[in-house]
Amino acid sequence: MGLLILIVFAYMLGSVPFGLIVSKAHGIDLRNIGSGNIGATNLSRALGRKWGYICFGLDTAKGMIPVMAAGRFVSSPPSTTEFLLWLAVGFAAVAGHIFPVYLKFKGGKGVATSFGVALGLWPYYTVCAFISLVVWIIFVMVWRYISLASIAASIAFPAVLIIATAATPSWQIADIWPLFIAAAAIPLMVIFRHMENIKRILAGTESKIKKGGN
Repeated sequence: MGLLILIVFAYMLGSVPFGLIVSKAHGIDLRNIGSGNIGATNLSRALGRKWGYICFGLDTAKGMIPVMAAGRFVSSPPSTTEFLLWLAVGFAAVAGHIFPVYLKFKGGKGVATSFGVALGLWPYYTVCAFISLVVWIIFVMVWRYISLASIAASIAFPAVLIIATAATPSWQIADIWPLFIAAAAIPLMVIFRHMENIKRILAGTESKIKKGGN
């Protein structure tokens, strides 16, 4: 019952549009700026990197907090049903960000919130999330496309999970198979949400982040 309540809570928390709230506090509507996305990247373009980082942290937290709370309701190790409900909490948070009830179901791309979900699902996804973050940073530093970095990091995530499972004797695929299905779905979701960015990258019109600056 606690996990079911958390699924609802995760969706409502995930629906909170922190990027839009911050932009409106500065007298602008983020939906009318740049790409029109309400996430950290577009906020960074509109108000500077400091506010982009703050938004990223808040969007990450709204994925991490409900998943960490859900972890207190599962056994050690979790049963298959508990894994599915635990993942459902994370999915609800990401769904809330992408389809927020407060904005007529028109939200962001869910990358930061997905990262928060992965951080909170300890220990199975946490290390994978940190390594994916390293991949993201490398891609940003080398190619300076946020969208490309997000896609690369999402692809790295299930690959790292496979390696981690092979290296951890207590992690049996038969027991944690729901994690593999969810991990495989992450790059598919990220790529789908970034189709327009992919088209702009191929056309050479995708915006790059500037070196230095605020």
